[in-house]
Amino acid sequence: MMTMTSTRPAKLAWITGASSGIGRALALKLVREGYRVAASARGQEALQALAAEANGAIIPFPLDITDSNAVLSTVARIEAELGPIDMAVFSAGSYVRERPTQFKAAKLRQMVELNIIGTGNCLEGVIPSMVARGAGKIGILASVSGYTGLPGGGLYGGSKSMLITLAEAMHPELAEKGVTLSIINPGFVKTPLTDKNDFPMPFLITAEEAADHIYTGMEKGRFEIAFPWKMVVSLKLLRLLPYSLYFAITRKMLRNDR
Repeated sequence: MMTMTSTRPAKLAWITGASSGIGRALALKLVREGYRVAASARGQEALQALAAEANGAIIPFPLDITDSNAVLSTVARIEAELGPIDMAVFSAGSYVRERPTQFKAAKLRQMVELNIIGTGNCLEGVIPSMVARGAGKIGILASVSGYTGLPGGGLYGGSKSMLITLAEAMHPELAEKGVTLSIINPGFVKTPLTDKNDFPMPFLITAEEAADHIYTGMEKGRFEIAFPWKMVVSLKLLRLLPYSLYFAITRKMLRNDR
């Protein structure tokens, strides 16, 4: 059983996508750092199992973030029962790979509704009370795949690119109101989603390592929290290349992916 390590009144974090992967690892990390955690995901059994590991410091709030009314009512319930949300990290999302020759608009809709609209519902839920208090931290889980378009990653990467752009646009005004907004761009992290991949995943790290990066970055108030650095640098350099060189490289990725 886990115990909290701080004697001060515990701050409150709300984590979505907390039933597995990065969200789960981050919830446990925050408990070790002295937070109480309101944990949301669609899987109730997985949330209950997570709560059982944390000796009462993690409180389950089952939620489908694509339901805007449910998100708003869940935020209201969390704050009524536990107090103001000091930190919110939106890690709920999904991932699919696609082939242009087999393009399905339904897959695009899935990415938009969960990764973009679902995150937007959560932002709508927490921003007003944080702005009213002049305090709070928000983390949006995007991806290094949002930097540039890579074979097989157009739908997922496109949804994450939208989140990066949204965060860049929102950051200055929220900062003036005392709210710190961070965009979180991981590379490959070992999770149930990446376990489905059948291609090489360079610089793969564990969910626990990812949680350490996120916690450190949010505590320091960084806008971009990106890791591992080799993956970050590689893709940021790739997006700066002229298209003639860019496509020469991505065509090689396509051959390796078949």
